[in-house]
Amino acid sequence: MSQPTIEEPQDDGERVSAAGERVILETFLDMYREIVKAKVRGLSEEDAVRRLVPSATTLAGIVKHLRWVELNWFQRVLAGRPAEDFPPPPWTDEDPDGDFRLEPGETVEQVIAEYEAECERSRATAAGHSLDDLGTHRRMGPTSLRWIYVHMIEETARHAGHADILREQIDGTTGD
Repeated sequence: MSQPTIEEPQDDGERVSAAGERVILETFLDMYREIVKAKVRGLSEEDAVRRLVPSATTLAGIVKHLRWVELNWFQRVLAGRPAEDFPPPPWTDEDPDGDFRLEPGETVEQVIAEYEAECERSRATAAGHSLDDLGTHRRMGPTSLRWIYVHMIEETARHAGHADILREQIDGTTGD
């Protein structure tokens, strides 16, 4: 019986198909982080903040939002750092979409750089923990790094899909 022909993997997710759980989780999260950034790169400031749907969602806004999501899950929940350690979040009860909006003076380049820096902090924080280590979420209580990774993959991939659609609406660009 002959062995099936194996073709070259197409992306990082395929390249780790036989890796351990942690490598798979980290690879998929990093892959979607890169996809989100790629959807914004190469656009004008105007296009990156253009609203194409009734919600406050824009390409640059997705990146800004994901920066705050990273900070919340890896720094506040997993590492247990208090809110006072960070600048106040851009949303309020009166303005729940503040993290999706660029404020005067904020640039797309700055938002991407802040997201990249936050992702690097997330990686460094996670590296000091096992998948079974627990942080404390204000509603859910004990929350494992494993759950945080899965949630972050879900959140980032969902927004990567939104970004895919928005970018296609702006200039017809599709794919990764």
